[in-house]
Formats: sequence, C-alpha cells, structure tokens
Amino acid sequence: MQRYTPAQLQALVEKIFIKAGCSGSHAAIVADMLVSAELRGIPSHGLMRVKDYIGLWQKGRMNMQPQVKVVHETLSTATVDADMAPGMIAGKYAMELAIEKALQVGSGWVAVRNSNHFGIAGYYTMMASSKDMIGFAMTNANALVAPTFSLDRMLGTNPIAFSIPGKEEPVFTADFATTPIARGKLELMEKQGKESPQGFVQDKDGIQTTDPSVLRRGGAILPLGGDYQHASHKGYCMGAMVDILSAILSGANFGPFVPPQVAYLDPRPDAPGAGLGHFFGAIRIDGFRPAEEVKLYMDKWIRTFRAANASAEAERVVIPGEPEIAKEKDYKENGIPVMPQVWAELVATALGIGLSENDLNN
Repeated sequence: MQRYTPAQLQALVEKIFIKAGCSGSHAAIVADMLVSAELRGIPSHGLMRVKDYIGLWQKGRMNMQPQVKVVHETLSTATVDADMAPGMIAGKYAMELAIEKALQVGSGWVAVRNSNHFGIAGYYTMMASSKDMIGFAMTNANALVAPTFSLDRMLGTNPIAFSIPGKEEPVFTADFATTPIARGKLELMEKQGKESPQGFVQDKDGIQTTDPSVLRRGGAILPLGGDYQHASHKGYCMGAMVDILSAILSGANFGPFVPPQVAYLDPRPDAPGAGLGHFFGAIRIDGFRPAEEVKLYMDKWIRTFRAANASAEAERVVIPGEPEIAKEKDYKENGIPVMPQVWAELVATALGIGLSENDLNN
C-alpha cells in the first residue's frame, strides 16, 4: 500500500470539503478527524468516509454551511441542533461546550440532534482528557444491528468512548462499538476479499454467516456477544443505552429511524426526530480530589494492569488506547498506508466535484 504523510492527506481532504462549500475552518475540522482516524489505525472511520459524506451532501442530506446552535441549556447541560452538519463539526462544538461547562460547574453534558456521522468517538474524549477531565462520547447510528432474538435491524453500532489522563502514562482511552464490528470494517473486509469472523453478522433469516456483504441482502450485525449463550443481551443493552442518551434526550431519531449515512439509502419518511444524535460529557477530575493525585493513581492503575501475567496469545496485557498510540507514532514517522481502492475512491470523489488533477498533486 502507498503511504502518505498526514499533511498530504489533510490538505487533500480540506480541498474536497472546501470545494463542497465548507468554510476553511470547518473543512480543517473534518479533515483533522478523518486523518486522526487513519493515524490511530481506524481506517473504517477515515478516508473511506469522504465519498459517503460527499454523497450525502449531493443528496441535500448534509449541510456544508451549518448554523450549529444551542436550543436548550442549564448550567451543566445543553442540547445542540447541528443543522445537518457533518458530525465532527457538531461534535467538536458540543464537546467544547461540555468542557466549558465542566470548567464552570464541575461537569458538562451535551446532547446533539440533527447531525450526521461524527467519526471516531475517542477524538472527542481526548479533548476532555487534555484538560484534566474525564471525557465521554457516544453516538447512535443507522440501524444495522439486530437485537438479541431479532431478525429486524433496530439499532446502530452505537459506539462509546471514555478517556482519563494519567500523570506520566499515556491517556487511557477506551473507544469501542457495542457490536463486534463496525459497518466500515465489514466494507474493508469485502474490499480485501476477506470473510467476517463467525459471530459477527447474520443473514436475513437470522443464521450466522461469514459473508461481509450480507448487509446488502437484508442481513444484520450482531450485538457484542454474538448470541444469547455468549451474552449478546449485554451488548444489546449497551447499544440501547447509547441510543437513548443520544436520541431521546436530544430529539434526534432513534433506533430504526436513524437516517442511513450513505447516499444510496433514503431516510424513512415516518422518522419522528431530527437526524442522528450524539451525547458528550466532561467531568473535572479535581472535582473528587486534587488532579495530580488522581493522575498519579491512574498511572499506578495502568502499571498494575500492564504487569499482569499474559496468556500465550500475547506478550503482555494491553492498556486501552495503547495500540492506537503505537500506530500514530509509526504513521507519523513513516506515513499512513492507504488501500489502493480507498485512494481511487478518494481521487474519483475529488474529481467528481470539480477538483483538477493539479489540485490533487499540490
């Protein structure tokens, strides 16, 4: 795979979104999020999303010149209407607001409606951890997941992220879907000609399969656990919690009504809410005891778990966030690998909205 510097990819994505009507500052936010996903080894939420976002814009379902605003507020909470913005524009606005409220009253909680796909959830939680806060971020997504015992797709992959800073150790960041796999990773498997692991997806009749393209034929992703015997009801509960916090509080669409984040599928005409929803939180760690004490104790937690005896499968126990930190270090030094199919889609998208070959090379 060809490798590109973060600056090269940032510049190209910015050009694409400016051409689509974004302001320079908003295009930079979108590009930073997508490149950050690539840097952290999460390409399912990186460059391959550009064609989806541009497709939504071309269908009039993503607003590249949004007026994001607060529509309800208390000292520690707020609801934000994203005006159909790219989700990362709304997400950054909302997390900055949560942090501002936390600085004033100890914690801040912000729900967002009328938004779109917001990228990797950990991006926002690390905004809070950099301010000596615990960060929370979650989002609902279009329904691709069948709850335990269901044939119908009722929930999204509905990720959750949590970050807390240490003193000397890197920030602890847990960022995970409430399913064993995200749609984007299934798409990557299909592009690579790979099979999905058993227990990740089912066909339209509820039979587990390893075909990563099964969603296009009425299949569904399974909740974490895969089946009831392996506690899929717990993954179902986590996904439901994300859906409720993201949609019921904000007035966004919930469950099967969340609009698809691809242009070739239309939203349901009976959808009761506004767009998809997110939920963000920031809590000052010095609200419990001095921040330095919390961070030093977090270091001790990390070192204790890292020192646990490892099974034969691994050299040592991995702390959440460490694989992404290692990827970021490698990719900043050696460039970000981009699949040829993803690069071809990115170039085709850029040319399709009027950028020139010269634009792509400069």
